[in-house]
Order: sequence, then structure tokens, then C-alpha cells
Amino acid sequence: MNQPNNDLRLAAAGRGVPLWKIAEALGITDSSFSRKLRHELSPEEKQKIYIIIERIAEERSNG
Repeated sequence: MNQPNNDLRLAAAGRGVPLWKIAEALGITDSSFSRKLRHELSPEEKQKIYIIIERIAEERSNG
């Protein structure tokens, strides 16, 4: 069975972005973000998270 939001998890892992950093950028705790990922997110929420993943990855590569 496919895990909900697996596309987000793979995108974050592929860019070397830990989930806790995404949670921090969203202003929520790591555990809250993990619970949020248990259910498929809306396309709008996913887009927001993809943008955060890219921003964090860029910051790391420019760091």
C-alpha cells in the first residue's frame, strides 16, 4: 500500500531536506507535521510544502 504524501517524503529526501526543517518552516512541531502527513494533503498544501523544500534545499546549497 502506498503511504500518504509519499511524493512529498520522496521530494524532501531527494533534496536532502529533513522533515523537521519543513515543520519548522511551517511554524509547527515535528510531531504535528508527521501527524499531518498521515492523511493525503490537498494540492494547495502540497504546493506550499514543495516550495518550502526547494527553498531549504537552495539555502543549504548556497550556505
